[in-house]
Amino acid sequence: MDNQHQYLFIDFEFTMPEGKSNPHGFYPEIIEVGLVSVKNQKIIDQYSSYVKPIKFPTLTERCKSFLNISQEQVNCGISFHELVNKLSEYEKTSSSTIITWGNMDMKVLRQNCQKAGVPFPFKGKQRDLSMEYKRFFGDQNQTGLWKAVQEYGKEGTGKHHCALDDALTTFNIFKLVENDKRYLAKPEPTTIGDRVDFSKVLNKFAL
Repeated sequence: MDNQHQYLFIDFEFTMPEGKSNPHGFYPEIIEVGLVSVKNQKIIDQYSSYVKPIKFPTLTERCKSFLNISQEQVNCGISFHELVNKLSEYEKTSSSTIITWGNMDMKVLRQNCQKAGVPFPFKGKQRDLSMEYKRFFGDQNQTGLWKAVQEYGKEGTGKHHCALDDALTTFNIFKLVENDKRYLAKPEPTTIGDRVDFSKVLNKFAL
């Protein structure tokens, strides 16, 4: 990690329709944000908040049950415009790389920005850690965040589907994957046996 470069680990939770068929005009909206800002491998800031959806402000029972989020929590959250302003502040001070587990977070944020008529808040490079994990380990399918952590023999941070806990867990697995990459990239030190062909030496003495 570059000492001055900022890594933003982000997780969003979204609204969900009640059943398999979406209501007319439905699209997922961000209702919770978790963000972890990291520089020089150290957490320098954390942020979490609930966010009020615009198009479908009433959460479905399925959404509340799956995410364990109440209507009251969302009603007391920040507006989507406030969320975008908050996110954009993180890139004002330094260059950033945005890291998420999966590509849905940035897709939904981009779509929500388009629907609300506000600019997308990030200019930095975006990395999907789940795809990097998949390529690194040669998996056929993408692995869920907490399953990936457990494959490392670790546990996720806090509660799954809590945005800040998932963002922290993404940071933790990022460190594990980066360490493995460095380990594999570092060549093993050569032994004297590698440098000297002993068969030639022995043949010479046998003459």
